[in-house]
Amino acid sequence: MADTIDSVRTTLLSQIAESDSPRDILRAPELKSIAAIIPTLPPEERSGFGKQLNELRQELAGVIEQRELALENANQPAPIDVTAPWDVNAGPVSLLPTESGSVHPLMREIRKLSGIFERMGFVIEDSREIDDTYHMFDALNFPKGHPARDDYDTFQTVETDQSGEPLVAPAHTSTMQNRVLKKYKENLMNGEPIAVVVPDRVFRNEDLDARHEHTFYQVEGVYVSKGVTIGNLIATLQTFLEEYYGKALDIRTNPFYFPFTEPSFEFALSCPFCEKAGCKVCSFEGWIELIGCGMIHPNVLKAAGIDPTEYTGFAWGLGIDRLVMMKNGIEDVRHFESAKLDFLRQF
Repeated sequence: MADTIDSVRTTLLSQIAESDSPRDILRAPELKSIAAIIPTLPPEERSGFGKQLNELRQELAGVIEQRELALENANQPAPIDVTAPWDVNAGPVSLLPTESGSVHPLMREIRKLSGIFERMGFVIEDSREIDDTYHMFDALNFPKGHPARDDYDTFQTVETDQSGEPLVAPAHTSTMQNRVLKKYKENLMNGEPIAVVVPDRVFRNEDLDARHEHTFYQVEGVYVSKGVTIGNLIATLQTFLEEYYGKALDIRTNPFYFPFTEPSFEFALSCPFCEKAGCKVCSFEGWIELIGCGMIHPNVLKAAGIDPTEYTGFAWGLGIDRLVMMKNGIEDVRHFESAKLDFLRQF
């Protein structure tokens, strides 16, 4: 079996080195073929083989990240300052003053957290910036007229979908749950889990202040398989947060309500800055509520054609802006969308 994994490793590393879209190789049929071997092995060999497969995926994700960075640097055009008070008659172009830009702090951190989840075995998907009310509400167990719809101050457009409902700017990345469950439910037939995260931009009609913005980023997570429990949910989120902050953290869950999960929780972590002593970042409480999460509601699984009596799963929604604010001690969420160079140059 080790020879099989070594052979696939050699093949895929060679493909990554030559590919202009190296991330697609994480979905290579060779990896699926290896995963399909696991159920055929004697029980005592499955754990060891599965561990080797996870190590291979982590190695590939790291090499892919390096390849993407190399491609990005190779294709980066020379910087041009279109606001410069010069014209082509003022002298050679080489004399024009130039200044290199930098990656926006949110984009940098989205790239980092996506890498962490990929090493944990999750696939990364993009969301949509215009969607329909079916994926915003109906597929997530929000029936028409349900009062929980009022909790989402959703921007609507004058354009409508086929049913005559207005299109919306998604208020959460959960609009992708139904799509990813349908897209990857074949995994369940092959004995593999559905494991997907969706980091993207969302929009809400908010009263703006230091903690609220009309445009911000979330990362949605979905995991479905047989025998999935709340313990798996808590372990997954704690592992991610400890990897992201680079330290051990205590966690706390409080009951909450979301129509698309049951049971539902608010997930809080011990403040990584004061270690529960109390500081400005955590409002002197020692804990920071960061994530809404829970076990996926059976109605949501049914809407995607998945039998909830056979499969269970969990989902979460995490505010990326708040995650980055906490990590860097940023006091006002509005800085991210302000385009203020004195703020951006700090990163």
